[in-house]
Amino acid sequence: MPPSSSTSTPAWFARAGARAWRCAPAPAVVRDFHASLPGYAPTPLAELPALAAELGVGRVFVKDESSRLGLPAFKALGASWAVHRALAERAAAGDVQDGPVTLVTATDGNHGRAVARTARLLGLRARVLVPRGVHPQAVAAIAAEGAEVTEVAGSYDDAVRLAAETAAAPDALLVQDTAWPGYEQIPGWIVEGYSTLLAETDTQLAAAGVTSPGLVAVPVGVGSLAQAVVTHYRSRTAGHPPALLAVEPGAAACVLASLVRGEPVAIATGETIMAGLNCGTPSSAAWPYLMGGLDAAVAVTDADAACAARDLAALGVSSGPCGAASLAGVRAALTGDGHDERRAALGLGPDAALVLLSTEGAAANPHAGHPLP
Repeated sequence: MPPSSSTSTPAWFARAGARAWRCAPAPAVVRDFHASLPGYAPTPLAELPALAAELGVGRVFVKDESSRLGLPAFKALGASWAVHRALAERAAAGDVQDGPVTLVTATDGNHGRAVARTARLLGLRARVLVPRGVHPQAVAAIAAEGAEVTEVAGSYDDAVRLAAETAAAPDALLVQDTAWPGYEQIPGWIVEGYSTLLAETDTQLAAAGVTSPGLVAVPVGVGSLAQAVVTHYRSRTAGHPPALLAVEPGAAACVLASLVRGEPVAIATGETIMAGLNCGTPSSAAWPYLMGGLDAAVAVTDADAACAARDLAALGVSSGPCGAASLAGVRAALTGDGHDERRAALGLGPDAALVLLSTEGAAANPHAGHPLP
């Protein structure tokens, strides 16, 4: 397995003390809810010895989210739980409309398709706003779920603002996977939904004889999945806590920039094949978890994400560039100029077990000769 083509020092941030940070756990009922859904099954955790040899660690596992509840990405976990909770809250409050509710969201691709699928299964309408840079086939896949799709001639942050305005109608429900002051409950439920992925990983690692990973690498857009990862591992009081590594595109590294600054910042984003990670502002709800619980963050190039996707495919794991960003990020951290210092900052020895979260399959995000089927 050849290493990533990049040999220069990556954009990198690390801090001490993250493994001592603590928070409350996600509710245990979330996994029971998902287990009750038609078509639910744990996604695979693939062990890839070739990557362990390349990276100089004991074992490498990839959580393969290429097929989750009938969709090619993990996002259905958050959308289904959040809509379930939101509709239950509306019913309990007596907030019942004459007609069906319209679910509204902005998306870089996978979240919008998950919201549209959830709406279709529940007999609801969906309106999905898509920023520039999302592949036309990904847009078509959202429309194929029955959603009304509006393409926005602006960034992801622009689409989020327009979605919030659109959802002001009384029959609309905004199901957004990023938070801002005054809009945090539904994004919080979405984060809770992702906890099922991590509970599955615990069970699968235990079956492989691993009590705790040495490092977990997570792709980051606004930081909601990373918030779930931090919540899962930093709510534990027993065992050796793993290092947590956030991975972003170099063209949209808003969390890395915020960590360097010590406060959340919005950045102008560029073009990237990691479309689902092309976000310029961290979620306000996620930020305290990211600042408190992440050990490190690294930015990767499109070339390295594409290389990682090809390498995972050769090892039997279907991954789009967003999912493969985890491998690209670990390669950037553990190889190349200055890798000894980065490895030391992560506390990784030669026997460490690594978990890479591959958040989407190749079908989720067409790129570089890998179109949607």
